[in-house]
Amino acid sequence: MSMTSGKIYQSAQVLIAMILAIAALSVASSVFAPVAFALFIIALVWPLQKRLKAVLPAMLALAISVVVMVVTFVAFGSLIVWAFGRVGRWIVSDAARFQHFYDQTTVWLEGHGIAVAGVWSENFNVNWMLRTAQTISGRLNSTMSFWLVVLVYVILGLLEVDDFGKKVRGMGNRDVGRVLLDGSTSTATKIRRYMLVRTLMSVMTGLLVWGFAKLVGLQLAAEWGFIAFLLNYIPFMGPLIATVFPTVFAMAQFESWQAVIAVFACLNLIQFIVGSYIEPRVAGSALSISPAMVLFSVFFWTYLWGVFGAFIGVPITIALLTFCAQHPSSLWVAELFGSPGKDGQPAQGQQGVTDPVSPA
Repeated sequence: MSMTSGKIYQSAQVLIAMILAIAALSVASSVFAPVAFALFIIALVWPLQKRLKAVLPAMLALAISVVVMVVTFVAFGSLIVWAFGRVGRWIVSDAARFQHFYDQTTVWLEGHGIAVAGVWSENFNVNWMLRTAQTISGRLNSTMSFWLVVLVYVILGLLEVDDFGKKVRGMGNRDVGRVLLDGSTSTATKIRRYMLVRTLMSVMTGLLVWGFAKLVGLQLAAEWGFIAFLLNYIPFMGPLIATVFPTVFAMAQFESWQAVIAVFACLNLIQFIVGSYIEPRVAGSALSISPAMVLFSVFFWTYLWGVFGAFIGVPITIALLTFCAQHPSSLWVAELFGSPGKDGQPAQGQQGVTDPVSPA
């Protein structure tokens, strides 16, 4: 009886600790989100810096790595502003066409017994679309301070990687040191592999969407292609949004239900082929996670950290499952929601990979 009570008490403690941790992540998102994003970037940038340090002084290698990272993000951000800016200006310039199509849709639905003149017509109209576009633009502009904090963390983190590796190797508790070292190594490797596969699939999706939009004469074909490329980094939610937006614009441009249905079906077919057929064969089984876990990760981290959480929600889950796979007491979590056994046990099978915490 006392043993059962002890297990219940221990489980209650774990549950309370998890609730407090989630609450802390939500309340202090301005503190934890930049740190998580910085660790994510360090995992991607470290191999470049390590190779540069082999032939250049440490500070020069750091400077080059930071410059490459900043140029990449500035270029990426400029393309985001260009694509969404073009779409926003097109909404404003063709607002009358959207309103006309909306009025036609409302009349047709009401003619078939579907009343939409109430709450829907008061909220979902062109003014709502304009307000939404302005809100998105405002939030994009407010991310500058976030990126500055992330940049500082990345610079400091890249400077501390070697020291961190030495501290972990010198820990008195060898078991904890092994979990930290092997977990960091395997996590960084998997995140780089995940981003490589995701980038290749995003490029393929963007090119296919651009080619299809160009073929059917949908305006802003290049912009829709880049938006599909960008949103494909967010599983489930991103492809859905990248499909709905062009379909809405096709409604206003073609004014034909047959054309709209064709556009919607073809865009979903592209997303299905790339996401459900090509990507699993390219990624293999090493990064396989339960689809329910992927969807939960996207919604959970989006709820906690917004857009940034949606982007790095899956990498965070990959990191958590990888660390769980390092210790027998938590291995069941990785086995249940991931596939640690398919790419080898990290504790024994990761000796030859690029180590993000190993000294240069």
